[in-house]
Amino acid sequence: MADRTPPLGIEELRALVASGEIDTVVLAFPDMQGRLQGKRFAARFFLDEVLEHGTEGCNYLLAVDTEMNTVDGYAMSSWDRGYGDFAMHADVSTLRRVPWNEGTALLMADLAWNDGEPVVAAPRQILRRQLDRLAELGYSAHVGTELEFIVFKDTYEQAWDAGYKDLTPANQYNIDYSVLGTGRIEPLLRRIRNDMAAAGLTVESAKGECNPGQHEIVFRYDEALVTCDQHSIYKTGAKEIAAQEGVSLTFMAKYNEREGNSCHIHLSLQDADGNNAMAGDGPGGMSDVMRHFLAGQLTALRDFSLLYAPNINSFKRFQPGSFAPTAAAWGYDNRTCALRVVGHGRSLRFENRLPGGDVNPYLAVAGLVAAGLYGIEQKLELPDACTGNAYTGDYEHVPTTLREAAELWENSPIAKAAFGDEVVAHYRNMARVELDAFDAAVTDWELRRSFERM
Repeated sequence: MADRTPPLGIEELRALVASGEIDTVVLAFPDMQGRLQGKRFAARFFLDEVLEHGTEGCNYLLAVDTEMNTVDGYAMSSWDRGYGDFAMHADVSTLRRVPWNEGTALLMADLAWNDGEPVVAAPRQILRRQLDRLAELGYSAHVGTELEFIVFKDTYEQAWDAGYKDLTPANQYNIDYSVLGTGRIEPLLRRIRNDMAAAGLTVESAKGECNPGQHEIVFRYDEALVTCDQHSIYKTGAKEIAAQEGVSLTFMAKYNEREGNSCHIHLSLQDADGNNAMAGDGPGGMSDVMRHFLAGQLTALRDFSLLYAPNINSFKRFQPGSFAPTAAAWGYDNRTCALRVVGHGRSLRFENRLPGGDVNPYLAVAGLVAAGLYGIEQKLELPDACTGNAYTGDYEHVPTTLREAAELWENSPIAKAAFGDEVVAHYRNMARVELDAFDAAVTDWELRRSFERM
């Protein structure tokens, strides 16, 4: 990974703490769901103690379900092992101000065991390992993520009390690309854009989307790990800003039967000289490296779908004609395919359209890199591009349920070779826990259909 200037330097932080402008430092890491977990420190204590020595967190934070319940099946953390700690070490390259919280700075943390060994199942470490493998071949990955969300006029507390039903969307109809539609909630969108820019993210644009109240804010691509850190910070910050403004927003993949929230991920490769390694003299302006890399995406797409669609709700997006993919196919600027090649020359890249707004970016990008490396190592040949409607074409179908995706992941020799048995087992268990909880639940759908009529 190339050296880079952080949004905020340590000496600058010391000066801001001395002047009283910064009084709180958040040290956080992404959990299995990509959510930020960690601690808030008094800024002076952070500089005096935590910056050099780190801090601790209970290792159950990588072994609980979405509701933070302790569950069985994880090798790293259990009642039998006593639910001990792992160490949290600050990555100073991620230091930044978070303007939506007064007097606050934030850093991302890497996790290690007490003997100094990294926690291999931690999402940030999983991505680091794949990026290191890529660097051994002389390449670096540059990534952009495009997160959609739906805004409601209800507060988060009101939404909770209403059981998340009958909420009032911020827009009442399809406002895809509508300047009038985004203008309706521009004060919220503007604050999110400006606060993210002040936190060191480079804002590109904001636009309306199809589902009532649905919007998208896009940030400039960056090195893969940087983008994933920014993605998680943005997602947390947008929710915090919405709460401060008396509204709520959701990134869940499929809130209702209309268009879901996507998170398309764009990836390109750079060589050691900073050139786009995907551009070349081959068909479509692609290099051999890109053709192998893209062929690896297709080969591993179904096996790695758990990384792109990690929740039961994720798979509700995959409907024909919905702009969410159903076919394991690729095409040039073809939005019916799971993999879309866009740009040319320096901007040539591919887009994976499977992930929804609920994706853990570290795991998804690690999957993209690992799949591409498999394609390069095996010199896989890229099949012909899809030039028509992939929804009706003769292609393998992406998994339709979390259960199918988890079984493919668990039995995948590609996944085991790339990530190791520990990581495969850890995230297979995450899926099992969610499936067990869902299978035991009685849903509103069942009540409506069965209470009186069965």
